[in-house]
Amino acid sequence: MVYIVALLSVIFLGLAALVVSRMAAVVKNANGPVEEGRIGLSNRINGALFMVFFVVGIIGVVWSFYYASEFFLPEASSPHGRRTDSLFWLSMGIITAAFFITNALLFIFAWRYQYKAGRKAAYYPENHKLELIWTVIPAVVMALLVFTGWRAWRDIMSEAPADAQVFEIVGKQFNWIVRYPGVDNNKLGAYNYKLIDNNNETGIDYTDEASFDDFVSTTELHIPVNKPVLLKIRARDVLHSVFIPHMRVKMDAVPGMPTRFWFIADKTTDEMRNMTGNQDFGYEIACTEVCGRGHFSMRIRLVVEDEASWQAWCKEQKPLLSSTPDLAARIPENLKAKAAKYLPAEGTAAPADSSTASTQQNGGVSAVSATIR
Repeated sequence: MVYIVALLSVIFLGLAALVVSRMAAVVKNANGPVEEGRIGLSNRINGALFMVFFVVGIIGVVWSFYYASEFFLPEASSPHGRRTDSLFWLSMGIITAAFFITNALLFIFAWRYQYKAGRKAAYYPENHKLELIWTVIPAVVMALLVFTGWRAWRDIMSEAPADAQVFEIVGKQFNWIVRYPGVDNNKLGAYNYKLIDNNNETGIDYTDEASFDDFVSTTELHIPVNKPVLLKIRARDVLHSVFIPHMRVKMDAVPGMPTRFWFIADKTTDEMRNMTGNQDFGYEIACTEVCGRGHFSMRIRLVVEDEASWQAWCKEQKPLLSSTPDLAARIPENLKAKAAKYLPAEGTAAPADSSTASTQQNGGVSAVSATIR
């Protein structure tokens, strides 16, 4: 690659020197008549250079495409991703065809219709038929591209199916936090940003009994294959962006404005390892919005597995209440009995008048004020 860049640099410098010399000749002869023979020679040189540049440019474009294709993402691991890719390559195909046609005409005409003694240029003040052709054809092509893109966008951004598996992903400087709904009919509990602290990073609201079996992870997201997945997306501080490149999933995480995205992953992690021949392959969720100095660290592993493996993994996880029994103080008295099965023995005895409980029961009063009282 270094040698190719060096070669292109030498060619560029040579062409630049040639252009400068030609310009110097033009300036030198600007104040006096120029021999007709020299005009013809200059035009032949310019025409030949046009064709050389065109051929070399085409070779460079084709080479760069095939060279870069090694680094392209593999086929999308989701149906909507493959549809998005097909629209992308359709647009690229049309644009590339237009690029080659227009540039071929530009360079070939410059060579073919160069100055010759006795030849007169034809002048067309207007040509309505030609104008109609070059206006209508691009307009129709653009309309078709816009319509097919709109249909894809409508389908991709439609409401998730009723049986979609729900997850919540929360971005903060500088990591992702994933919340799972546990086993209570695929239902995430409520949340309140006022409840966020070191023990409760996503602000889970334990006045909602659906929250009792929710558990969180900051290292990985496990999802089942061939099943609709609904990501509920939030941000705690600044703008982030959820990006799953192999699924063609991207959606901003906006503070104060929950967003969502649903998709179907139809290739497990193991299947992708076999397809790519890379046994170290792994899906990941990254952040594509520069969110601060630690932006580079906002990555989390995504594991796609069969339903049985996913269910088994979920059953091995402990609800946040089990791993952080101090949160029991936030549970209303009338729901403590229902929460008891998720708490260790000492967790059920957490004092109801603790500072955290006072914070919950008094609608957001600070723990410090509650302790003083």
